[in-house]
Amino acid sequence: MTKFVKSNEAVVMGALYAGCDLYFGYPITPASEIAHGAAKWFPMLGRTFVQAECETASVNMMFGAAGAGRLCMTATSGPGFSLMQEGISYLAGAELPAVVVDVNRAGPGLGNVYPEQSDYTPAVKGGGHGSYQTFTLAPASAQEMFDLTVKAFEMSAKWRTPAVVFADGLQGQMMESVELPEEESPRPDFSAWAAEGRPETRRNLVKSIYLDAAQQEEFNRHLQEKYARMAADAMSESKMTDDAELVIVAFGISGRIASTAAGELRRAGVKAGVFRPVTLNPFPREALAAAARGRKIMTIELDAGQFADDVRLNLAKAGLGAEAASVRMVHRMGGEVVSVDDAVKAAKEMI
Repeated sequence: MTKFVKSNEAVVMGALYAGCDLYFGYPITPASEIAHGAAKWFPMLGRTFVQAECETASVNMMFGAAGAGRLCMTATSGPGFSLMQEGISYLAGAELPAVVVDVNRAGPGLGNVYPEQSDYTPAVKGGGHGSYQTFTLAPASAQEMFDLTVKAFEMSAKWRTPAVVFADGLQGQMMESVELPEEESPRPDFSAWAAEGRPETRRNLVKSIYLDAAQQEEFNRHLQEKYARMAADAMSESKMTDDAELVIVAFGISGRIASTAAGELRRAGVKAGVFRPVTLNPFPREALAAAARGRKIMTIELDAGQFADDVRLNLAKAGLGAEAASVRMVHRMGGEVVSVDDAVKAAKEMI
């Protein structure tokens, strides 16, 4: 079945196909259509929609629902995402699965409602307290807004950590065709750890507190080992990198700009390729190294360089110090978007 929908609505469809039981949310531009769609479709399908009084309430409602073994989600934008950081840390500390969709807008502060990718650090590195990580996915189309929302629920349940779908205002508002699957995803079994209110789960305890320092350290070591294993589920996309002299690295909407720019460069005689991380955490380091080895690197991003710094870090950790040093950034901020012409010009200057 094919539907022509706004990408924000595709998120709601993805959540429903993933088996999401409850949506807790507070509308905020440019993510409001997610709450609107959930308010309409969740009750129609016997699911629960709760209009929370604020973003802090939304994320804490998710803690309760997830602790009871229910699939739940929320969606927000920059200011609301900031308010949710403590709750996300609690979810990670209790090893609870939950999905947060951040449709990024310009900041800091109230900023404006135009697209940015400047929430990169809290979305990818864990913006709350403690050494936790989320599983973070970066869609680049309405189809991926659907597909990666489904994947977010799958990975959140698999790794028992919050998952973030990291989009931007341009993605959230655009409309494209989305192909829907025939069946919903299978529902995971949380009875081994969730407090589901049934006799067989009575002894399960959901907590994020260890008053003994040695126990807290042991638990943190367990988390870090789990996060290291998450690398096996890193996802990426490479285009035209086999013979490239320049590789453009970008994610989300910037990845689409990179693809168009690479095509223009090829037509101009410049061998350009594109590497797009689909998961920002775990970062597809080995795949990036394979695409970038021996080539010049340029990033396209809608932030102040947070992504470029992460590309440099991952290249350096992969042993590609020369490639890391070559990274050049093309970026815009404040809701402005990098044009294809700007990207092509910068690439030609590098070559």
